[in-house]
Amino acid sequence: MSDLGSDEMEDEQHPYIGEYEGGRNENDERHGFGKATLANQDTYEGMYEKGKRNGQGTYRFRNGARYIGEYAQNQKHGQGTFIYPDGSKYEGNWVKDQRCGFGKYTYVNADTYEGEWQDHLRHGQGTYTYAQTGTKYVGRWVRGKREGHGELIHANHKYVGVFKEDKPLGKGKYVFDIGCEQHGEYIHIEQEKEDKAADDEEASPNVTPKWNAGQVTAIHLQTEEEERAEEESQGEQQSEEQQGEQQGEQQSEQPSEQQQEPTTESKEEKPAEEQQEGQNEEKEAEPEQTQEEEKTEETTQEQADED
Repeated sequence: MSDLGSDEMEDEQHPYIGEYEGGRNENDERHGFGKATLANQDTYEGMYEKGKRNGQGTYRFRNGARYIGEYAQNQKHGQGTFIYPDGSKYEGNWVKDQRCGFGKYTYVNADTYEGEWQDHLRHGQGTYTYAQTGTKYVGRWVRGKREGHGELIHANHKYVGVFKEDKPLGKGKYVFDIGCEQHGEYIHIEQEKEDKAADDEEASPNVTPKWNAGQVTAIHLQTEEEERAEEESQGEQQSEEQQGEQQGEQQSEQPSEQQQEPTTESKEEKPAEEQQEGQNEEKEAEPEQTQEEEKTEETTQEQADED
């Protein structure tokens, strides 16, 4: 769902510049508490400083969306809650109009993500919960995708391993509540897209993760030395990921809004014991993404207030 037309704006050049009731400073700029009705019929009620929204305020869009939180220099900055027209909601930190820092997003289908954000995208450590089944992914995210060490936790078992480009890759294990675990390895199988355009030579291949299962054994309880070794390994991996991100940011000149998140994920093969349950879990493979990408536009174009 697109929220175009929900941009916050107060345009002095519009034939009708709206109404304002509230405090002003010696330069006749809006200053202190005030109420404004904008030319597009949006409303703002809150604090101003030298003509700009600054401090606590509530901005109501004509399409039903609203933001309640902190402003700095006309931008959402600090703690705030944004309620979108479709009923989804973000509660958390903002930096210069972007979801950034720690926050919780509740999607229209009742799925939730709670964790770290950067540039409107899930980035850092976070937990995505699928409302329909209660399945959770707990782990690392990079630019909206699962990346690095993570756990996919189901009702009676979980997968523990490494994710790459939102899919499991490499060595990992399934741990079952009955007291056993199965080690194995995910490999990526590339498949050509059936709907690939004839002139689309650079289209990325369709990658499907395949589980190469090992033996099922009793659950191995790690010693302190093994836990430390695993933590060190994860720390080194995260450090390498961060270095890679920094290099990628230096090389890339594209704005973050152009980096799309995938909307589907190929089915992961499960151990033989979990084949039937795996069919149900396929629906949970991909977090809610489209709403989040579409909503990035609505918070990035605030203009200066009218006098």
